[in-house]
This record gives sequence, structure tokens and C-alpha cells, in this order.
Amino acid sequence: MKTCKEKALEWNVSPRSVNDMCKKGRIQGAIKEKGSWLIPDDSPKPMDGRVSNGKYIKKNMVAKAEVKSLPIGISDYVRAQEEYYYVDKTLLIKEFLDQKPLVSLFTRPRRFGKTLNMDMLRVFFEISDKNTSKYFVDKNIWQCGEEYRSHQGKYPVIFLTFKDVKFDTWDATIDKIRGLLQEEYGRHQELLNSDKLSQYEKEYFTKIISATANEVELTSSLERLSKMLASHYDKAPVIIIDEYDTLIQEGYSKDFYDEIIGFMRNFFSGAFKDNKNLSYGFLTGILRIAQESIFSGLNNLTVNSVMDEEYDSFFGFTESEVKAMLSYYGVSDKEEELKDWYDGYLFGSEEIYNPWSVINYISKGCLPQAYWVNTGKNEILDDVLRVATDDITERLYDLLQGERVVARIDQNVVYRSLAEDPANIYSLLLVTGYLKTPKKELQADGSYLCEVSIPNREIAAVYKSEILSHFLQTGAITRTTANKIAESLYANDYKKLQSAIGEYMDKSISFFDGGAEGFYHGLMLGLIALMDNQYKIKSNRESGDGRFDVSLIPREKRYPGIILELKWKEKLSDVELEKWSNEALKQIGELRYDSEMKEDGITEILKFGIAFSGKKVCVRTE
Repeated sequence: MKTCKEKALEWNVSPRSVNDMCKKGRIQGAIKEKGSWLIPDDSPKPMDGRVSNGKYIKKNMVAKAEVKSLPIGISDYVRAQEEYYYVDKTLLIKEFLDQKPLVSLFTRPRRFGKTLNMDMLRVFFEISDKNTSKYFVDKNIWQCGEEYRSHQGKYPVIFLTFKDVKFDTWDATIDKIRGLLQEEYGRHQELLNSDKLSQYEKEYFTKIISATANEVELTSSLERLSKMLASHYDKAPVIIIDEYDTLIQEGYSKDFYDEIIGFMRNFFSGAFKDNKNLSYGFLTGILRIAQESIFSGLNNLTVNSVMDEEYDSFFGFTESEVKAMLSYYGVSDKEEELKDWYDGYLFGSEEIYNPWSVINYISKGCLPQAYWVNTGKNEILDDVLRVATDDITERLYDLLQGERVVARIDQNVVYRSLAEDPANIYSLLLVTGYLKTPKKELQADGSYLCEVSIPNREIAAVYKSEILSHFLQTGAITRTTANKIAESLYANDYKKLQSAIGEYMDKSISFFDGGAEGFYHGLMLGLIALMDNQYKIKSNRESGDGRFDVSLIPREKRYPGIILELKWKEKLSDVELEKWSNEALKQIGELRYDSEMKEDGITEILKFGIAFSGKKVCVRTE
């Protein structure tokens, strides 16, 4: 018999993983003696427990009696906690009831559990013919005492989610809003038979439920429904609005911004401002749209953003929650890989994992990919690249190299503020999930001075994908050149790689307007997007007897090292340009820029001397 530690060494996993497998009955013949597990010498290592399509792989192992599927795309609380693996976030209810803010706005990036949490609040608070307490008796909130349990099932609830309201025109958008209100009024048809409502209220209710109300009448629909519910139940309702700013983002990108802002201002004002028929209000979104006065005069609004410590652990997964999930599915040995790819967010002071990506990673057999990028548009990055100044381009390069940059973060930014001031990109990138703040300091004006960085490998991959897409769309790189670089790297074809980089340089210099300060960093952003999987890219670093311009250090020894030395002068003739490129190539050898690579055992090194003048370029190689 062997100990967990001995078997861990044999199976190349952690002792904790072996102990966990013993406890779960996954190791045949394992017995517990004096508090320690003993395992037969010939006991085979169980399969790694990777999950495919939410089901356990059972071959060659003693499986659990039942393993719950992972809730990919499930935002229905009742279904999620009954049928799927559910991460218990019900203490959000306790924290809320302790603080009792009248109206709460939670801003988080997309796919961080906002809709599921809001549906959980709906099920907890809402009056129902069914006994809905059964959905909470085994959850954390139920252990907190009668003062919290007494709120369960005691309020009428109005619930709207705008997460799927994505249309190209204002007419189509308002039609969809009309349909959502029709559906929500339809959940409260008991009001049509209420003897506590007047005839004109029932007539208005009928207009909404028959979808004949005009735009002006729709703006007061929340206020009037809250009044009718309060009259009927003798209890002011809870109003929940999920993903309120989806409409605003669509309006911004589809050119009906003014219409949606005007509608939402009146819509929310009636529901949340001085509404005596309101017990509590909840809203979720990505941005706090304060500058547009949507919440004008709403002095009872409490905003909880990614910068705040209140509620910081309730959206996304904490480290302990991720460890428990990995253990449940028998893949605790994947913790480091998962952390590298999907951890790194900081909400308040809590380290948070991207929940969508964690769930997809485990369900796909622990295959690390950029899952989050496919859940929505990355227009914010496209906007950033379109307005990027030389300074922003340089900072993007630094971020992609894993460095931190200092930026002022204003949480009151709106989508169109990017065009007004490109410096707002860091605020937008933070709240939308593309940056984190390892260090922050509150300023007197309410903004933050922060060090920002890219959270994890997944988001770095998103940046690179969007940068490459942008360069292809704008003509900075052709698809032919990109493919040639990819193919030459795959085939380890030095000559083809040399030709492809020459083509890339030619295109890049024409696009970036050779000689501009942002040229070098724009050039390297493209290289990162094209070659980062195979190379670590450095710029302006010391090696040998000088400082090279650009060095591409292979991540695997089978690739060649690459050194680029760039020179620039105004108004050079073709002959002078050729001479200048030869000088650049000669400088690489004379100043031994390749010494660092050679010390690392890299023997194949491609050297490029590149001269440009205006939009002309000449590339020379050894």
C-alpha cells in the first residue's frame, strides 16, 4: 500500500488531488487508516475527470453517483440551482438587507452573473402561489436567521431584462420594449380582476398588455405598474432592471442615441425617483450612465462598481469557489492553468475569476481558449484602435508586454466620451472587463489614479485578435501577408518568413506614415498580433554593445531569433535608402545585438536592416 504523497509523485499530481479522489471513491481499493488514506500499489490513476458537454467521463474510474452539468448560458435561478452546478451567491441578499439602499446599481462586465443574480433576487422576494422557499432552504441565506427569511416571498416584483434588446433602429427597439412590457404586465394579470384598482388603471393595463400603448405612455409604465401592484397587495413592489445600458450601447453604435436616452430618462425617473410605491430597486449594467442624466435627481441611487468593495465577491467566482468547482469535477490539477487564463480581475479588493470562461473551460475538458470573446461584440477595442494617439498606441504595446501603465479612471464615462477624449479609453476598458487595477488612489474629484494592466491570458488573446482584425480591415496588413507569416512559422521556413516580414514592413510603414512617433509601437502591435504565440517581443533593450530596436525571441528553440534595426531620414533617394538599410544591417553585427540570443542557445537568427523615408521602405537581410 502507498500513501497519497507517494501516489501523487507516481501520477504527477498534487497529494491534495489524490486525497480528494480517495474521499470521492474514485480510487479502487483505497482505505482509510488512522486518518490517512492508503492506496494499493497497482491501483491505476483515475482518468483526469475532464468534462465533456457537462457529463463526466466514466471509463476506467469509479464515478460519482451523479455529477451535475455546468450551467452554460443558464440565467434562470430555479433551474440553475436545481439542475446544474450552482455557485451559491445568496449572501448577496443578506448584504443588501443589512445595508437597505433604496435603489442599487451594480456595474460589471458582461457575462459575470448579473442576470442570474437578479433572477435569484426576483425568486427570493416575489410573492408566489408556490412555496418558493424550497429554492433557498439549502442555501447560505437560509442559515442567516429569521430576520432574513422573513422577507422571502413577501413582495410583488417587476422584472425586466434588456440583455437581448439589440436592434439597428429606434423603431425596432421601441417595439421590443413594448413587447417586454407586455410580457411583464402579463405576469401580473391578477390586477385586471382586482377590486382595488380603478377603471382607468385597468384600461391602461389593457393598453400595455395588448401592445397598443404609444411611446409616451410606455415611459410611465413602470411607475403605473408599481402603483397598481402596491394597491392590490398593500405592499410596495421590488423593481429589477437587468442590463439597462444594453439599449444605450446599441443606440450609440446604431445612431439612435438621443432617442434612447430621452426615453430611458423618463422611464427610470417614474420608477425610481420619488416613487412612494417602491420597496427596493435593483439595476445592473456595464456602465454608469450618469453624464446623460438618466438618473437625474435620483439622490437615492447607490452605485456599486468594479472599484467598490461592497458586494465585491457576488459577481464572478472567487478563488475558493473555483477551487471547490475544480475539486467537484476532479480536475484540481488544472488550477494553475485556469488561474493563468481566467483569473486576475479585481472587484473592490476581491480577486475574481471570469465565471463564463471558467465554466466553459471545465466543460470543454479543460481546454484553455478565449471563451469570453465569443459572448459579445468587442466594439470598444475597435473604437480604441480607431482613435488611438501615439501615446495610447505606446501604452497598448506596454500592456500587451505584461506591464502596468498609469491612467486616470473616471467611472462616469459614457460610450460617446471616447470620441470626445481618447484618454477615456482606460476607464471604458476597465469597466467593460479589458483591464484591471492592481493599484488605485482616489482623487478629490471622485476619479481614481490607477495602475492598470491586462487581467489574464484570455484578455491578452482578445487584444491581439482585435488588433490583427483592425490592421486587416484598415489595410495595415493584408490577409496574404498574415497568412504567409503564419504558414512560414508553422513550417519553420526561414526564407518564407524573411519574405513575409519584408512585406509586413512595407505595408506597415505605408499605413503608419513612417517617421511618426507612434510608428514603432504601431509596428510592434502588429507583430504581437501576428507572432506572439511563437515569440516574446522586446523593443529598445540593451544587448551586446548597444540597444536594438526590435527583437523577437523565440518561445521554442525550433524557431529562429529575429532582430530588426530600423533607421529613418527625411527625403532620401532610393539609392540613399538602400545604403541606409545596409547600414542598419551592418549595425546589428558590429554592436553584437545577437549576443543575448546566442547566450540563450539560439543559433539561427534572422537579421533585418530596415530604412524608411516617408512612406518608402528598403529591407535588407543577411
